[in-house]
Amino acid sequence: MSEAAQQPQSTEAELIAVRREKLGKLRELGVDPFGAAFETTHTPSGLRADFSEGLQVKVAGRIHGWRDMGKSCFFHVGDIHGQIQGYISIKDLPEDQLAIFKCLERGDWLGIEGETFLTRTGEPTIKVSQFTVLSKALRPMPDKWHGVADREIKYRKRHLDLMSNEESAAIFVIRSRMVAEMRNFFHQRGYLEVETPMLQDVAGGAAARPFETFHNALGMPLTLRIAPELFLKRLLVGGFTKVFELNRNFRNEGISRRHNPEFTMLEAYQAFADFEIMAELVESLVCHLAETFCGGLTIEHKDEEGNVVRTIDLNRPWKRGDYHELIAEAAGADFFNLTPEGRRARCEELGVQISPQMEDHEVVQQVFEKLVEEKSFNPCFVTRVSSALVPLAKLTPGGKTVEVYELIINGQEISPGYSELNDPDVQRERLEHQSGDETQKVDYDFIETLEHGMPPAGGIGIGIDRLIMMLTGAPTIRDVVLFPLLKRKE
Repeated sequence: MSEAAQQPQSTEAELIAVRREKLGKLRELGVDPFGAAFETTHTPSGLRADFSEGLQVKVAGRIHGWRDMGKSCFFHVGDIHGQIQGYISIKDLPEDQLAIFKCLERGDWLGIEGETFLTRTGEPTIKVSQFTVLSKALRPMPDKWHGVADREIKYRKRHLDLMSNEESAAIFVIRSRMVAEMRNFFHQRGYLEVETPMLQDVAGGAAARPFETFHNALGMPLTLRIAPELFLKRLLVGGFTKVFELNRNFRNEGISRRHNPEFTMLEAYQAFADFEIMAELVESLVCHLAETFCGGLTIEHKDEEGNVVRTIDLNRPWKRGDYHELIAEAAGADFFNLTPEGRRARCEELGVQISPQMEDHEVVQQVFEKLVEEKSFNPCFVTRVSSALVPLAKLTPGGKTVEVYELIINGQEISPGYSELNDPDVQRERLEHQSGDETQKVDYDFIETLEHGMPPAGGIGIGIDRLIMMLTGAPTIRDVVLFPLLKRKE
């Protein structure tokens, strides 16, 4: 009846042939193998969570477990949220129904009707009185016990991973619920959610290489956005005082454990605020998510064997650290007294890779990322960052650093936050300096917008994928992105 009953050496092609044979048999029996609408009274997980005996129920789901005991059969139907056990007395089935039932196996979608009861072992179960074929699966599910062990298949064929790996499914369910709660968090604080363009004439809001495209009707080149920042600030000028966007950004750069070319960000801006107010907002949000979905402010990261490899402590207040002082602690107290050439030599001593094309502030930033950021796991707001790194933030008194924080958790930046620069003349100067000879990359329309007056404001960005990694203990961004970008198979 199921693949479990077939020879273990059966190839996938042979299993598919058997399923197609059963597909034909269903049609011969007058059954549509791909079903129709089926009205349910409960979801599998909902029924299990609020279970009581003696209910008449209708439930639908994919067949997972299957135990054929000759005169009876136990099986599980479920979806990404969970499963419920079904029981059917094969000996009591009419001949026509028995013939249909023999065409079913793991992976098929089935609707069942019946009465709930508890087995002798206390397992919530439905005694099936009627069943409806909803969809015949023509390919077998992954092995019941081992699931999808190959990471390449796990990411390339996510549907197989989700149907066989409860841990993966749970991460994506919790991700969806966390994102919904983030929206609720900002709505409760008076923020309005907006949408800004993904196709942009000038890629702005970050220093990153964009994906380039071309609009045929307008006859003009465009880029996919690298950040929504400049459009959200236009809304501040227009009169929005609290605004946020959950958005997809695209950066034509490397792929790694922490980087996917397409990623999700939340950006929010609040008029009359500064980076300190926004830091408090982010701290409150992350702690709220941890307490709501993770059971508290202590997050354990485990290896594949279930051993705890890292514990992250989110208890407040979170650490504050000066950018230059943190670097000096890691690279030597004299690091900033060295010449640029001396700093390059120190990098070689410390094993920090740099390139000849890097400017001095980029060398310093590389030291920060490798020796401070990647080694910091509990939350730390890094403040007083070099002004050369953040051209869109206000200068601190003295003019060499900017009023920003970079929130590091789990060895990576989770969120930057600024006191936003709203002086159009200073903004023009800093964007032109950043672009060098490529002034066509400066969004002069944005600068003109600032000349109409933008209120003092605080702004934040939150890397949703990295935040979910930290809160769930996922080791790589590919484990929290449903369909990560992969190189095409030859």
